[in-house]
Amino acid sequence: MLVKVFGSAVFGVEATTITVEVNIDKGVGYHLVGLPDSAIKESSYRIAAALKNNNFNFPGKKITVNMAPADLRKEGSAYDLTLAIGILAASSQIKSEDIHNYVIMGELSLDGSLQPIKGALSIAIKAKEEGFKGLILPFQNVKEAAIVDGLDVYGVENVLQVINFFEGKLDLIPTKVDTTEEFNKTLDFPEYDFSDVKGQEGIKRCMEIAAAGGHNIILIGPPGSGKTMLAKRLPSILPPMTMREALETTKIHSVAGKTKDVGLMTQRPFRSPHHTASSVSLVGGGSYPQPGEISLAHNGVLFLDELPEFKREVLEVMRQPLEDREVTISRAKFTITYPSSFMLVASMNPSPGGYFNDPNAPVSSSPMEMQRYLSKISGPLLDRIDIHIEVTPVPFEKLTETRKAESSVSIRERVTKAREIQSQRFENYEYIHYNAQMSSKLIREFCALDEVSLQLLKTAMERLNLSARAYDRILKVSRTIADLENSDSIQSHHIAEAIQYRSLDREGWLG
Repeated sequence: MLVKVFGSAVFGVEATTITVEVNIDKGVGYHLVGLPDSAIKESSYRIAAALKNNNFNFPGKKITVNMAPADLRKEGSAYDLTLAIGILAASSQIKSEDIHNYVIMGELSLDGSLQPIKGALSIAIKAKEEGFKGLILPFQNVKEAAIVDGLDVYGVENVLQVINFFEGKLDLIPTKVDTTEEFNKTLDFPEYDFSDVKGQEGIKRCMEIAAAGGHNIILIGPPGSGKTMLAKRLPSILPPMTMREALETTKIHSVAGKTKDVGLMTQRPFRSPHHTASSVSLVGGGSYPQPGEISLAHNGVLFLDELPEFKREVLEVMRQPLEDREVTISRAKFTITYPSSFMLVASMNPSPGGYFNDPNAPVSSSPMEMQRYLSKISGPLLDRIDIHIEVTPVPFEKLTETRKAESSVSIRERVTKAREIQSQRFENYEYIHYNAQMSSKLIREFCALDEVSLQLLKTAMERLNLSARAYDRILKVSRTIADLENSDSIQSHHIAEAIQYRSLDREGWLG
């Protein structure tokens, strides 16, 4: 008897429906075709044990299973439940009239219980697009998949529940998630709040500008000056995610298997990889393609602490994603594109000893040592960072102040207003949402300068020997500063402030 059941393969961040054809005939043997990997080939042992432990039989006949499309490689153990239900239906142990209306996915344990899978949200979106009545998957993934409206999503704990559901012995209740309620949960009491930071008012101003325009920022300062403390608090002042951003972010984390028992991700991600990270872990890829840190930070913050300690070739792979806001992984057998629109926040010491060229510092480094240390970061990468700022140690008087500093919630209100101005400005551009995403054409359109500002920028370009990319960055940052002041045009003082945030372009900044 021939039966067709449906599963789904996740490729990149998108899903493809897989038709599992199970045919049982006279003879002996189990034949699995359609480019399955080792985990799928081993599924027969898990399925046989799970069925036996639930009083069903693994047929001792010739079983041929085809996973179509046969030229697409299938990976992982998430097809166990799909294959088990197909074998039971083809051997007439359960009814098969309604099976074709559902996408069925799940990894089986030997006792028949189900383990969570990856990419549940992508699978649910594809199932709805293709008109399936429902999706059956492990209970741990149900909140995530139920975000998709118009699709019945059933969370099950073991294979017996699925069997009884198709036999009509059990009524499964589809899980419903109120996405509006989930989405409206705000972070009014963040774990890391800017009110905890003593002093550093100028640096907080930089962080506010970076958050308002989505700009990349690098913090340079000696140990203990508060670089990491400031970076960890940046997500608390970013505006709440839109529904589109929340779905995009959830989909990526779902594919990476990081959303178990979690519904819609409503908080912006904060990723902080260690400096020993490899190129593949940062950008993604591998034998079994997975999103890297830059994609997991999509719509959030990627924090690289101790930037010069990262291997140079690891940092260089970020140059293209920082410009294009997506990363394409190309291999001989596949090409995958992952979104990677993130805010880069980097921190570093100014020298190997950790201090500026200061004779009173505990560890003194010569200007040559400092320059050699800084040269570990390439000019093209620094060009792609909009704001460079020096972080100086906090004086004792500021550390002992009892007065509370401004909270993240009040800073976020100003940032959100600036982002709203930008959203209106770019409403006719599909993939542009804030100033840092502006192309050269949009910069010319929205960053027009008066004569005074133009002359000021010309002088800075000539004296600092800035590149064309640095010129664009200054205009983007000045546009954000103007938005924070609710100014329609860019004024000379906006340009002057933006130029100040190019510390690493200034000759002699170390002295």
